[in-house]
Amino acid sequence: MLTVRAPATSANLGSGFDVFGVALDRPADVVSVERADETTIEVSGAGAQYIPEDPAKNTAGVVAAELDAPARIRIDKGVRPSSGLGSSAASAAAAAVALDALYERGLTGEELVRVAAEGEAAVSGEAHADNVAPSILGGFTVVRDDGVLSIDAEVPLVACLPEIVVSTRDARGVVPDSTSMDDVVHTVGSAATLTAGMQRDDPTLVGRGMDEHVVTPARAALIDGYDDVVAAAEAAGATGVTVSGAGPAILAACYPARQRAVASAMVEAFENAGVDARAYRSSVGSGAVIVEK
Repeated sequence: MLTVRAPATSANLGSGFDVFGVALDRPADVVSVERADETTIEVSGAGAQYIPEDPAKNTAGVVAAELDAPARIRIDKGVRPSSGLGSSAASAAAAAVALDALYERGLTGEELVRVAAEGEAAVSGEAHADNVAPSILGGFTVVRDDGVLSIDAEVPLVACLPEIVVSTRDARGVVPDSTSMDDVVHTVGSAATLTAGMQRDDPTLVGRGMDEHVVTPARAALIDGYDDVVAAAEAAGATGVTVSGAGPAILAACYPARQRAVASAMVEAFENAGVDARAYRSSVGSGAVIVEK
């Protein structure tokens, strides 16, 4: 048996729709695999009752099929489904790394990203890599058609997860089909600023780079209390706040000394809106790792 831990992630970061992603220190999925004649899946942990154990409908099962690596797969969910924190990606990433090692395939990190992205398609309908890339490679990632760029960074983050559900399919459905040239220019400027901020480990630049006027407002409307949470986080010292992935989690950047205050302010703002929530204080984390053989 071989066990891999793969971290939660946050995609988009405001200005990098379907392009940017970042690995978080926590939470994480833990996936154990052992060789078998055919693939079977057992799921436990957060939201396990909502995750299919049919290998054809489970991200880890699709990964096993892509690798031609049948296995008994056990998934311990630390990342709640429909959270905006890359739940399905964490399972796919962990399975890809685990099965590659178990069957000694010797794939590169980028090759594993492509395999795990096929697993993501089982949930989202399309093979997006903005969550699986950081979950496998770690750090801040930029996904392009011709490959993935990865940057190590040390930027404090807070991910606040409310007890509401926003499905990936619903969140994609509200994304506008077109936008103005002014908004395109603004988004490009923000994306460049955020990338420079990650390269420099600069929370101020990262926060400024989260500002985006097209996708974020559309998805924010699906999250009860969003505006109040953003205001509370900024008042507590956040340098920038945005929707994490498809939501409902909300991601904030800040300086280390303000991280605890930002986390508390976000949870309190959700509670004032009548929504239970929890906050994860994190930094840009590492990717999937083998924890037991």
